[in-house]
Amino acid sequence: MGEHLSAAPNDKAQLVVGVASIDPAHRQATAVLVDSGFMSEAAVAQVEAPVAGQPPKTVYGAVTRERHHRTLAQLEAQEKEPAPLPPEASAQEKMAHRLATPAGRKLYALRKQTVEPVFGIIKETMGFRRFSLRGEAKAAREWTLVCLAYNMKRLHRLAQNAASQGQIAARWA
Repeated sequence: MGEHLSAAPNDKAQLVVGVASIDPAHRQATAVLVDSGFMSEAAVAQVEAPVAGQPPKTVYGAVTRERHHRTLAQLEAQEKEPAPLPPEASAQEKMAHRLATPAGRKLYALRKQTVEPVFGIIKETMGFRRFSLRGEAKAAREWTLVCLAYNMKRLHRLAQNAASQGQIAARWA
């Protein structure tokens, strides 16, 4: 999602706002990956509603919490397509089924390498654990600066890696 700040105590009402906060240049994405805190039937329906000029979006959101340590039987069962849903299935059952498919699991697993590390780096590496400024508007500006600092740090690191790869490639040429 894009960078935004909310004073809401939970994320239930933040799915639509979060998707809207994405830079228009990146709104061509078709999959929206969210954790269980963002899940509400109304928000999912609103995000998945067709928007002129944009590809349709599909929300993949956790509806249950899965334990990290699974048995061999559970891992083998994950490889199979789940049984088809009955027509009267609830929205929660439909979302659980969507995530139970191999394609859904593969997409949702991307959160581990795209979204979650960002929060860990901001908290642990950059040391940002609480806001210094008070008031929602000031805190939002502070969060924008934190996100900008993270992005600049990331771009610098990528440039360093590209430069070192170029040097290595030049030595072997």
